[in-house]
Amino acid sequence: MQTVETHIIIKDMKNIFLAIAITSFINVFAQEKELTLEDAVLSRSKGLTPKNMSGLKWIKGTNNYIYKENKQYIVKTAGGKEVSKIGLDKFISTFPDLKAVPIILSISTHELVFQYESQMIHFDYVNGKELSNTPFNEKTANKDYNKTNKILAYTIDNNLYISKANRKGKAFEAQSLSVTKNEDKNIVSGQAIHRYEFGIHKGTFWSPKGNFLAFYVKDETNVAEYPIVDVTTYPASVNNIKYPMAGQKSEMAKIGIYNVRSNQTSYLNIDTKDEHFLTSLSWTPDEKYVFVGELNRGQNHLQFNRYDVATGNKMNTIFEEKNDRWVEPEQDAVFLPNSTTEFIYASERNGFMNLYKYNTSGKLIKQLTTFNFPVTKIVGFDKKGQNVFVAATGKDAREKHFFKVNLKSGKHIQITKKSGVHSVQLSSDGTYLLDNFTSLTVPREIDVINVKSRKSNTIFKAENPLADYKIGTTELMTLKSKDGFDLHCRMIKPANFDSTKKYPVLVYVYGGPMVQLITNRWMAGASMWMHWLANQKDYIIFTLDNRGTSNRGFAFESIIHRHSGDAAREDQLIGVEYLKGLSYIDSKRMAVKGWSYGGYMTTSLMLRNPGVFKVGACGGPVTDWKYYEVMYGERYMDTPQENPEGYENTRVGKYLENLEGKLLVIHGSVDPTVVPQHSMTLLKEAVEKKVQLDFFTYPMHEHNVRGKDRVHLIQKMLDYIVEYNK
Repeated sequence: MQTVETHIIIKDMKNIFLAIAITSFINVFAQEKELTLEDAVLSRSKGLTPKNMSGLKWIKGTNNYIYKENKQYIVKTAGGKEVSKIGLDKFISTFPDLKAVPIILSISTHELVFQYESQMIHFDYVNGKELSNTPFNEKTANKDYNKTNKILAYTIDNNLYISKANRKGKAFEAQSLSVTKNEDKNIVSGQAIHRYEFGIHKGTFWSPKGNFLAFYVKDETNVAEYPIVDVTTYPASVNNIKYPMAGQKSEMAKIGIYNVRSNQTSYLNIDTKDEHFLTSLSWTPDEKYVFVGELNRGQNHLQFNRYDVATGNKMNTIFEEKNDRWVEPEQDAVFLPNSTTEFIYASERNGFMNLYKYNTSGKLIKQLTTFNFPVTKIVGFDKKGQNVFVAATGKDAREKHFFKVNLKSGKHIQITKKSGVHSVQLSSDGTYLLDNFTSLTVPREIDVINVKSRKSNTIFKAENPLADYKIGTTELMTLKSKDGFDLHCRMIKPANFDSTKKYPVLVYVYGGPMVQLITNRWMAGASMWMHWLANQKDYIIFTLDNRGTSNRGFAFESIIHRHSGDAAREDQLIGVEYLKGLSYIDSKRMAVKGWSYGGYMTTSLMLRNPGVFKVGACGGPVTDWKYYEVMYGERYMDTPQENPEGYENTRVGKYLENLEGKLLVIHGSVDPTVVPQHSMTLLKEAVEKKVQLDFFTYPMHEHNVRGKDRVHLIQKMLDYIVEYNK
């Protein structure tokens, strides 16, 4: 039987870090109210999630912060002294139709920016005066606003446009200009490419001074079309989307440079006929060069190149990275303050995401951090440019902390002290920190921290939104994989838990890359429907982050290469064996549930390890990796041509005849991520093999079911589990 060690969460940070595992308990609160499933699924709109400070941000150029309260904005110093208030009256003389203070996008000492109808507004909030507006078409998408030059980049369909400001009191009319004029719908400009992989979440990139706009272009001519059926038309109609499946033809990318002053567009001289990826697009501060991380389609060789904006030609390769499994660029280059030649790059080359300082000639100046845990974000610098501030997990991967790293020595200090998950905002000069903190026992706490002294002042504490509800206990624990890695786990028990009883179990699983389910945050990252199931149906819900999940380093995460899910199943079964060793677990009544990669894991566990689980329920499952996209699928599995055995062995339909118990498969009918072909081919094979599966579809829902229909989904899955896990 697998052993587990547990410890109560305590305040002493050293003890936290030395603990082999952490167990914390949410108190059994006053039991006046029973949680309904609708309350649980729609918890945010029902007011059952911890309150927050609305619109909280630093005011640029100051150490004052602003937040919204009682339908007005309040400005305070870092020390907590109120400076001013900004109410609706400041706006309505210019914008009489406003019914409430607008959402502030950015703010400095006198000026704030907000969106009003189809305009980006610059507003003098001290004198109550509009300074400029930048209008845009109501059909626009992918808006990217440059506050310095007051220019908005946006897309309509497959083309890129900009809109220049109409400055009040000056003879300058609003201009809307076309950056690209692609008549071929296969050529898409200004949108994210490579299906949002490699840290890419947008397709436009303003230069530091706003004189240029770099943008992605993708040519999808060779990418196969996948039919999405719209059942709301009469008759039904087809919407073909471009979907590059593993081993098939992919998109070809390029990078355009738009000159704001000349209104001319040029392109970097990059040949992507080999379908390699363009990542980590970054500008140098002087706007003369653009960095591009060029990753081969095999995703195991990265060249980080510098291109001349004026000519479009490559100047040099700054560095290269190779790995037998994969290289995964996720972050852009970040230049040091007051330097046009030295920058920081985050790489996982030594096993964990660490920071490296380079110059533009290609010299590695220094490895700045040598953490045995991942840096997740570069947050900013101090006023003198002597230190860089970063977010990282710290020694406990279930947490998120804030560190100061000296750029010369590499010495670091952990600024955030409290055990849990910290989300931070750094003031303009790096003196103060707004720290939004949560843990298993703290719903939310917001502190202002003096970075130098590390002294903090709490400016907000959220009440427990579930204080009046019957809520069970949540415990965190750690098991061991067969090769010695810690496997973090979470267990939810009913409020009226009785150790002399036998409880059925639901194992909730994801198990795939770039996701972490177990964290030391409020509710330990669990969905509230799990508490409904625990209390209303007397269940224990168990979740384990297996090898392959995120924030644990390359060795832990890359174990899945070429045989996705195998190590994950092995680890999930370690969790099952642990559960079976507990006196209060009914080992004959175990269920498993998951979505997306978790759907793949659910079907794999049911079919490749028959008899362990009595019932499974999954949604949007990957059932055959050859139907998944090039960018994600080939990183972990290589191509079907390169790894035919791996693809065949991970195809869940191969094991259909092993099914014992009941299995429910759910799929959104217009899923563009895990396309419906996954479930359809599994069902077809089940019919051929005379295996009975249950299937349900959500018409016109994509990769997940959201909004009010999500209540129906969760009810469907939990009813199925409870019914067949008796």
